[in-house]
Amino acid sequence: MRAMMNAIFFVLRGGCPWRMLPAHFPPHQTVYCWFTRFHDDRTWERLNHQLVMQDRERVGREASPSAAVIDSQSVKTTEAGAPADMTPAKRSTGASFTPWSTRMPEG
Repeated sequence: MRAMMNAIFFVLRGGCPWRMLPAHFPPHQTVYCWFTRFHDDRTWERLNHQLVMQDRERVGREASPSAAVIDSQSVKTTEAGAPADMTPAKRSTGASFTPWSTRMPEG
């Protein structure tokens, strides 16, 4: 099981495809099967929760946070439904579009 976990962490940390696991790890099909099993039964979620609680207690805080902070920038970008850089550019009311300025010279 230790080799299995090391293989899963190798893929997640390195970003390589499952098929590219080095030969000293178990077969990639087996490793991927365990990874999906842990995902489906929420083992990763429970493990993360336990580690966060232990780390908070280690630094002298309560295991579960009593409040959360929401970044106002995050809220603003989700209100419009698209990131700010995806909005169309505004045209100046003083400038007018002249079609002849964008045409290639003939001949």
